[in-house]
Amino acid sequence: MFGLGFQEVLLILVIIFLLFGVKRLPEIGKGLGETMKEIRKIRDERKTDKDKEKEKEDQKGGLISGIKKEVAEIPGLKEAKEIKETVDKVKNITKILK
Repeated sequence: MFGLGFQEVLLILVIIFLLFGVKRLPEIGKGLGETMKEIRKIRDERKTDKDKEKEKEDQKGGLISGIKKEVAEIPGLKEAKEIKETVDKVKNITKILK
């Protein structure tokens, strides 16, 4: 526990006992417990928010990839892209020759 040995922890507990007394220790413990509970609750909420955002991004990515697949399946599209690339190459060659 934070590199503290049994003797150090015992000494810290004795100092806390002397500072606050027997009557206040249960109140302090309850307050610390509630604080830890709230911190865990906030941490879990942030995790779920991040997970929801991640799911939305995954869904968008899946939608885009699905559209790309459908577009790729259009008849003649691949051939049209190849023709366009060839035309662009010819244009570049003719520019160089001029």
